[in-house]
Amino acid sequence: MRWTLPTIQTLTGGFADTSGYLALKGLFTSHVTGNFVTLGSALVYGGSGALAKALALPVFCLAVLLSRLAAQRLKAGGHPVLRRLLQVQLLLLILAATLAAWLGPFEDPDAGSGLALGMVLVAAMAMQNAAHRAHLAHTPPSTVMTGTTTQVMLDLGDMLHGLRPEVAAATRARFRRMTLSVAAFAGGCALAALLYALFGKWCFWVLPALGLATLMMRGEISDADTRHL
Repeated sequence: MRWTLPTIQTLTGGFADTSGYLALKGLFTSHVTGNFVTLGSALVYGGSGALAKALALPVFCLAVLLSRLAAQRLKAGGHPVLRRLLQVQLLLLILAATLAAWLGPFEDPDAGSGLALGMVLVAAMAMQNAAHRAHLAHTPPSTVMTGTTTQVMLDLGDMLHGLRPEVAAATRARFRRMTLSVAAFAGGCALAALLYALFGKWCFWVLPALGLATLMMRGEISDADTRHL
């Protein structure tokens, strides 16, 4: 696996989603639309975490909005927008790991400590989604794999059927890129599950380490900073 900025962010998305889901009784922190399903289940069957799941979407939306407004201010001031957004995300991931270590484990995700961790993680992943849309939209999404997996299978079908020479190279390149994205997300999920089983709340310190790794991609960040939607 080639470690690039999109690859590390996809690994981060998978790790954050799985570790948050395990620690907070079914809260999705990256793929927030999944919370609609688990919220319905919690309301019908009386499970815990209904409040956290209900708050996830508005917190996510607010974090994306604030990220966009901050990006516009940074761009107008001539600052490196993507680097600043990634730095703020890193601070949120450090805060999340600190909250997990200090307040965990979380028996009730709707209690104050569980809500604090969950909403900080949701905000961090919202910033990652916003940064991807604005600067890395030419790469596969880092938090949602449904569309990517669909495209992988479509491309595989086309390659098995046979492609015209003028489109074969581009299709194979997209297939490799998107397959790597799915593998990175799945790897993040598997790593989070393993480390949570072994170390519990301490596994959240992997997230700041991944945030630091993204900031080390100086060349890729500088290149992506020139892309704005």
